[in-house]
Amino acid sequence: MNYRRLGNTGIKVSEVGFGAWQLGNQRDWGQMSDQEAICLVHEAISFGCNFFDTAPNYGLGKSEELLGKAFLGKRDRVVISTKFGHHSDNTQNFDAKLIRSSLEASLTRLQTDYVDCLLLHNPPFECFNGSSPQFEILEKLKEEGKIRAFGASVDSSHEVLELLEMTNCQVIEVMYNIFHQEPAKAFPLAHEKEVGLIVKVPLDSGWLSGKYDQYSRFDGVRNRWSKEQIERRATLLSKLTFLTDEETTLAQAALRFILASQAVSTVIPGAREVKQLRENFSASEFQLSNESVKVLQELWEEELANNPLAW
Repeated sequence: MNYRRLGNTGIKVSEVGFGAWQLGNQRDWGQMSDQEAICLVHEAISFGCNFFDTAPNYGLGKSEELLGKAFLGKRDRVVISTKFGHHSDNTQNFDAKLIRSSLEASLTRLQTDYVDCLLLHNPPFECFNGSSPQFEILEKLKEEGKIRAFGASVDSSHEVLELLEMTNCQVIEVMYNIFHQEPAKAFPLAHEKEVGLIVKVPLDSGWLSGKYDQYSRFDGVRNRWSKEQIERRATLLSKLTFLTDEETTLAQAALRFILASQAVSTVIPGAREVKQLRENFSASEFQLSNESVKVLQELWEEELANNPLAW
């Protein structure tokens, strides 16, 4: 596993982290026992992964609880990022007055007295202002040592640029992958300002793992795609065959595409089993060629820049 600077925070993070949305989340991800989840986290740590991303609403608080149990005796070996705005009762509320109580509940579930990152979880755009009450509270929590860094989790370059220009964010989580490259417009400024970028949805919710095709049908959170969207993604996948060979899976290539950007600190794929963990983490072993990166950028420009896929 290779490690990178998380912006100017002074924190070093594994290039490939652990997205923990699936832990304790039977509704969206299917059955996984508590012990299986804890063992999966322990395996991740043994592979050299130190960055774990969660949120109060993941499994209605269960994700944080399971991480808390898994991290007992290991807190000094992990970097924890959690969020505010989507709550453990499955409601959304970004009222700044709730930030402290939300964080305290997260700290209790995580069995720790601080988190490394606290992110506003896809907040309304009007929150992206350094003088907003949300950022005033985040600054206070940092001064108190409850958090080491703060920022927001967003989906577009417009949001990233606003955060970079209007706030003191040290970290920003953003959706970015082969099929969703629009946020890359903001990466040079993030790199210049030494703001750490955490990349979410790196495998396009499983499509860039290569396990789906035009005949795939979905339940849970993935049932959001129409038949037309499924067929379009399958057509795009057929143009990515040059990335794979006997030693490289599509998932590994997709993660390496993201890590080709110097602005990226870590990428956070999810995994439900050890085999997926190994596949994800092995992406850190090699780099994607500059030629392949260029081809993928051109593919996005031609096929998706003016006609993006629905999330």
